[in-house]
Amino acid sequence: MTGMPAHKPTLPFGSWPSPITASRLVEGAAGVGEIRSDGEDVWWNEQRPGEGGRYQLVRWSSGNQRHDLFPAWDPSGEGPNWNARTAVMEYGGGAWGVRDGGVVFANWADQRLYRVDGAGGTEPVAISPEPMVARGDRWSEPTWLDQERFPGWLVLVRESHDPDAVAANGEAVNELVALPIDGSAVADPSLVRVLATGADFVHSPATHGDQLAWIRWDHPRMPWDGTELVTGTLALDAEGCPALSAPQVVAGGAAESVVQPGYLRDGTLVFCTDRTGWWNPWRLRADGQVEPVIAGGGTESEIGGPLWVGGLRWWTEFEAGHLLVTLTRDGADSLGVLTADGEVRELETTFSEVVQVVEAHGDHDVLVVAGTHTAEAAPYAVDVVEPAGHLPTAAMQRLRPPRDLGFDTGWFSSPTHITFPSAGGRAAHGLYYPPHNPDVEPVDQAKPPLVVMIHGGPTSAARNRLELSKQFWTSRGFAVVDVNYGGSTGYGRPFRELLQGAWGTVDVEDAVAAAEHLAGEGFVDRHQLAIRGGSAGGYTTLAALCFHDAFKAGASHYGVADLSALAADTHKFESRYLDGLVGPYPEARATYDARSPIHHTDGFSAPLIVFQGSEDEVVPPAQSEMIVEALTAKGIPHAYLLFDGEQHGFRKAENIVRALEAELWFYGRVFGFTPADPIEAVEGAVGLG
Repeated sequence: MTGMPAHKPTLPFGSWPSPITASRLVEGAAGVGEIRSDGEDVWWNEQRPGEGGRYQLVRWSSGNQRHDLFPAWDPSGEGPNWNARTAVMEYGGGAWGVRDGGVVFANWADQRLYRVDGAGGTEPVAISPEPMVARGDRWSEPTWLDQERFPGWLVLVRESHDPDAVAANGEAVNELVALPIDGSAVADPSLVRVLATGADFVHSPATHGDQLAWIRWDHPRMPWDGTELVTGTLALDAEGCPALSAPQVVAGGAAESVVQPGYLRDGTLVFCTDRTGWWNPWRLRADGQVEPVIAGGGTESEIGGPLWVGGLRWWTEFEAGHLLVTLTRDGADSLGVLTADGEVRELETTFSEVVQVVEAHGDHDVLVVAGTHTAEAAPYAVDVVEPAGHLPTAAMQRLRPPRDLGFDTGWFSSPTHITFPSAGGRAAHGLYYPPHNPDVEPVDQAKPPLVVMIHGGPTSAARNRLELSKQFWTSRGFAVVDVNYGGSTGYGRPFRELLQGAWGTVDVEDAVAAAEHLAGEGFVDRHQLAIRGGSAGGYTTLAALCFHDAFKAGASHYGVADLSALAADTHKFESRYLDGLVGPYPEARATYDARSPIHHTDGFSAPLIVFQGSEDEVVPPAQSEMIVEALTAKGIPHAYLLFDGEQHGFRKAENIVRALEAELWFYGRVFGFTPADPIEAVEGAVGLG
């Protein structure tokens, strides 16, 4: 463990030595995403940078034993290297499910569905037909049908990239299908039965007895704009296969977002809707009408969120009529008990972010994936303790021990939620992290550089939990603000809709306002302001550097440079996203050009470093290369790193390390400090010494 020195050295901001190295971010790292219960066993997935970024499935059994489902990673690439990851909607999620010890998962390499019987130890067996083209069928949200009525059947989302289907529809086809789990569909593809088709997107199937519920939506809406909740009745047809009848829309619409439908034990259908301005749980009554579960109509906290990926869960029933829910407000999450009489009672926990809430089938009430300001996200078993006359409390058991980082929590900077004024009289929000290093004193009267972080999406939010990627900066003497600009989630639908028609304006103004607010309050050095972001955050970064002069440096990670190119060349899920954020294309071509940094490169003057994955289907490499060419033509200091084999977001350990170290090296060159870390210079960098 790193101890406190007897006499702290005084060092310039940015040059502070820190044990939170870039390599430490990935050594033994395992990003826990989804969690599920199977009797006494608990399962979760772990995204492991040290294993090529693959998703391993882990089973926790009694006695606190953990078992990997797939064999050890083969770095030579000769082994199968099973990877439970789906490419549905490109962002994936919901790639696996488990019941009675049997696991079904989508394998990343070929996107086919596989089954592993028992608790593992057997080779996965394909259960979906081989598609006409490689990775042509993609699967998400495997859900078991009632095994008394429909033994051996699953319902899933299928995204078909079959050439004939694409030719007929002009894009991939998303459908809800039933599939036998025994693998018989491999020899007889006709056993894959389509249950729901016609909508551009279907998602989130839920079952109870012979009842099936799901959500659907059409272009140009995104799922946080408007979805429909549909129900239907299942029965076996003459061939013994599930068939759907009497589908009907029971909630949702063009201006109402429904997410996570699910059935209570008594068969009541519950779902989260933002019809009141906040995602809150509602239920379907026997008479076909819907009503809020929360007394008084709801709460001004989000119980729900944007459906970027499958597998998301914000509520679960833990005893008859009682729900455990996530509550998001002021940039942080908490857990709450929703009682049978509709009262919401917040649980006292240390969690600042909760990303999964599911029912436990063993000795515990609920399973969650959650993080705190001093602990990375991990799986927990939660029991709700509700003594008479007291607020409910939670007894928690962490199911995966924290990795040994080699340093204690004294190195971590804790965030403060800030609200600050922005353009047009708006208020924006953010999480502010001051620089912090227990072994160093700052130079007297000096102020730290600021890194303004812009989340992706853009319909998303800053993560409020321990992330070493932020502590990497604060422990070296940087201040950090993670901005929740207008359009971010977690603050209600009206705030989310501030970005409608205004992407490239509201987000950029709020990013600038965050930096100016912190500089104006005397927290940071006005002359050392940097902005960084990935994907949509990369676009905001580029636009802020192009159209404003507040920032003295920037880092674009696979950022959008040309909005028209993005509208014309991206995947199905986001192919009409910009209709709402910017305007219909090509009718609004003038607006697209006006907000695209690539058409206004004369506005660039601050140094920029650009990172890109070679296989990115969301933001193709050509987007980054356009900006690099423009910077070269203008003679602006810059650097460019292209990572071979990476998609949208970097998953390989060596690339994560290199990108972070290169960014630190870049800021050192721009702001005039020497990092304490030995860092290899970026090859081909221009004008950076």
